Amino acid sequence: MHTVWKGSISFGLVNIPVKMFSATKEKSISFRNLHRKCKTPIEYARRCPNCDEEVPWQDIVKGFEYADNQFVLMEKEEIEAIMPENRKSIEILDFVNLEEIDPIYFDKTYYLGPGDHGDRGYALLRAAMNESGKIGIAKVTIRSKQSLAVVRVFQNSLVVETIFYPDEVRDAGLIPDVPLEMELPEKEKKMAIQLIDQLTVPFEPKKYQDDYREALEEAIEKKVKGEDIVEAPERQPEQVVDIMEALKASLNQSGTSKKKTGRKKTSTTKKKKVAE
Repeated sequence: MHTVWKGSISFGLVNIPVKMFSATKEKSISFRNLHRKCKTPIEYARRCPNCDEEVPWQDIVKGFEYADNQFVLMEKEEIEAIMPENRKSIEILDFVNLEEIDPIYFDKTYYLGPGDHGDRGYALLRAAMNESGKIGIAKVTIRSKQSLAVVRVFQNSLVVETIFYPDEVRDAGLIPDVPLEMELPEKEKKMAIQLIDQLTVPFEPKKYQDDYREALEEAIEKKVKGEDIVEAPERQPEQVVDIMEALKASLNQSGTSKKKTGRKKTSTTKKKKVAE
């Protein structure tokens, strides 16, 4: 793994050297924009429309638009002077219970490994957090951006997850037309709960795939080989009369699929016994 950040975790007067690594990578198909006529990749120049000329990086300055077409300029040195002094530290401010933080706050995850001579402190913090069941609320500066974060244990490693500040999470109360109180038939609620129970399984991340990305990769591979892309037939949505009918149909479908799965497992077991 490539180290993206080096620093330390601090809580109280304790400092533990750590290295940071990206824990996730987004897998998406990226396309280049080409000129249809000659198939050449399009270039995007830094051009000033007022001077009608290309602008080199050394002549570019950051500006904040505080009013329509009105900017205040911020030099690189001015921005760096405002940066916190502890930019190389994951400063734990408090410890809380993980279940107190709603998932809407979570943003980006990084693995933390021990830095030079940080093995003992790393292992100590990991053990203490495991036994207490607490996670740390911290501040960390990554790539010139100060973020709120949580430090917790994942499997056998420490991880830091940047989280949104409260003023970055939009108020759910602003969603239009959300029903507040509604009388629901008890039978419908029971059937909905029954359906949820039937569809409840242990979480196995590997069973879920990005179907669109895989289909797109397959289509690109066919194009590379000079083959035609066969368009998948469009699935027609079933006509549902009402919620009650939809619940009944879903329960029947869920029950049938579970019976089929059970039969398959039984036949496989029989085959194995015969082979033995």
